[in-house]
Amino acid sequence: MSPSSPYSRYIVEQLNDNYGYYLRATEPIEAGRTRFQDMEVFDTPMFGRMLRLDRVFMTSEKDEFFYHENIVHPSAIAHPGPKTALVVGGGDGGSAEELLKHPSMEKVVIAELDGGVVEAARKHLAAIHRGAFDDPRVAVRIMDGKAYIEETEDRFDLVVLDLTDPHGPSQALYTREFYAACRQVLAPGGLLSLHVESPISRPETYLRIVKTLQAVFPIVRPYLVYIPLYGTWWGMVSASVDTDPTALAEEEVERRIRERRLGHLQYYNGATHRAVFALPNFVRDLLARPAELITADSPPIEDNIGLNRDTELVLAPKAP
Repeated sequence: MSPSSPYSRYIVEQLNDNYGYYLRATEPIEAGRTRFQDMEVFDTPMFGRMLRLDRVFMTSEKDEFFYHENIVHPSAIAHPGPKTALVVGGGDGGSAEELLKHPSMEKVVIAELDGGVVEAARKHLAAIHRGAFDDPRVAVRIMDGKAYIEETEDRFDLVVLDLTDPHGPSQALYTREFYAACRQVLAPGGLLSLHVESPISRPETYLRIVKTLQAVFPIVRPYLVYIPLYGTWWGMVSASVDTDPTALAEEEVERRIRERRLGHLQYYNGATHRAVFALPNFVRDLLARPAELITADSPPIEDNIGLNRDTELVLAPKAP
């Protein structure tokens, strides 16, 4: 590393006790503690500007489309004309920005617990939200997303759970009871989409989340996306009472993309829509196993999810 390089440090994330990876980065552009978590913003040569929460990599300018396009569009395109959407979490604005690409969309509510994340995104992550916070169709509610879902009388065509990992207070948003509440706020034909951890780095938690969803929704379609910033395949799910995204042929997906004039898609198309739902055999075998459901009474999930909150790894310079 050149002494004059602005990328003066390495930051490390462990995916479990046995592996992880690092990124070269600047000193933090912004760092501090919000009401709920440690937050840092870095510049990196690999991924551009990046957000880290509690020492876990969240999103970056250059790879955010792997995550945001795939957590939104497989469900959104399966709906014949989504008009209303709720994002729980999603304080970086990336999911809202993808939802707004659908011309039928009239209202997007972002229920984000941590206003500090929204403030940092407004200030530093414009390449991710692209002004979504200021779109007149978007309403930002700084509040507990669980409480919002339990209290709202609105119904939504799409609900996107864009959450941190199920560790600590976030675990309450991965329970059977919470998924049942999500089902209640879906309008007829509506779909829920969310990430469900990785079948590679956290297979037990991945399995438990999918099984918990299957206890609530008759249609649960797991899919896999490689997220560069996360260093592994990442699990996602589309769940619904009556709409199945896997029923769409590639040609129908392409037709809907054309009709809706969805632009600036760097990942999603008709072929990828079909491809992400094609699960390899080891994931099929994993999902065929029984698992304990996650409920409001479940003890804290282990599986190393909180590892980076408790551990800081430092790469020592090579001895002369």
